[in-house]
Amino acid sequence: MRLLVLGAGAWGTALAANATARHDVVLWARDADQARDMQSRRENTRYLAGFALPQALRIASGDVGAVAQDRELLVVATPMAGLREMLVALAQSNAPVAWLCKGFEAREDGPGLLGHEVQQQVAPGLAAGVLTGPSFAQEVARGQPTALVAASARPEVRQALVETFHGPQLRVYANDDVAGAEVGGAVKNVLAIATGLCDGLSLGLNARAALVTRGLAEMTRLGIALGGRAETFMGLSGLGDLVLTATGDLSRNRRVGLLLAQGQSLDQALAELGHVAEGVYCARTVVKRAAQLGIEMPIAEAVAAVLEGRLQPRQAVARLMQRDPTPESS
Repeated sequence: MRLLVLGAGAWGTALAANATARHDVVLWARDADQARDMQSRRENTRYLAGFALPQALRIASGDVGAVAQDRELLVVATPMAGLREMLVALAQSNAPVAWLCKGFEAREDGPGLLGHEVQQQVAPGLAAGVLTGPSFAQEVARGQPTALVAASARPEVRQALVETFHGPQLRVYANDDVAGAEVGGAVKNVLAIATGLCDGLSLGLNARAALVTRGLAEMTRLGIALGGRAETFMGLSGLGDLVLTATGDLSRNRRVGLLLAQGQSLDQALAELGHVAEGVYCARTVVKRAAQLGIEMPIAEAVAAVLEGRLQPRQAVARLMQRDPTPESS
């Protein structure tokens, strides 16, 4: 397979390096200086330091359309904020396109959109889908076992993703519930910030278990309202990704919550992090989209309030604990 990965962050780099053992892979970087540095050093010192890039992995930059011209599968590995631009650039492509980013696109002129909703707006003719699931870039770069979900309404996209990435270190499962897979990937980032707050305040393992479980209920309610299936949220792109991101020490979103609980401002936390934490940018969008649909998401609302400075972490916890009792199924 002639594969192009568009975006040389940690996850795009790790996935491209992993696939190079079996395929002809080009990794595209937006920054030409970064591309030259990666080509000469054979390492992504900016986002994935300490991991040698395979010699067979080619690094490119420049015009996206020209680089994509002879590729059989195109994978967009930008943050959610860059997905629209990439899909516009690839709109006339005949090759399957998938994205790795997780979240809602924040917009001032309307509701935040999931990746497949952005694609329907700007490139409806693409054969497209999402590759998602519980995955830290560093572990994939080390060759540690990982399982992902290839979600698309198009069978040929699911097949291309499975054939390309399924291998000795990666298992890839196909799913046609794109909305469900994407809601899981978006909301788990917000819930991971909540879990970081919980752990940073030393509230205990009971509190963490309750938060993750009730967070899964919130995620499922929103996902079903947006067209997803309930069973998707019990799979890799729902429960699996939530557990990883909410409890894993490599989680950037969890780290944000920990730092806020320690008294840092959001600006200080993000500066210390040094990488994108998608939950910070989509928390308010998740809450707004849920409100438009009449869906209650008290944990997500509390996270948004902390991020926006309207509540302190302990105040957010108190607000959650003081809510009126409800049936567990609600």
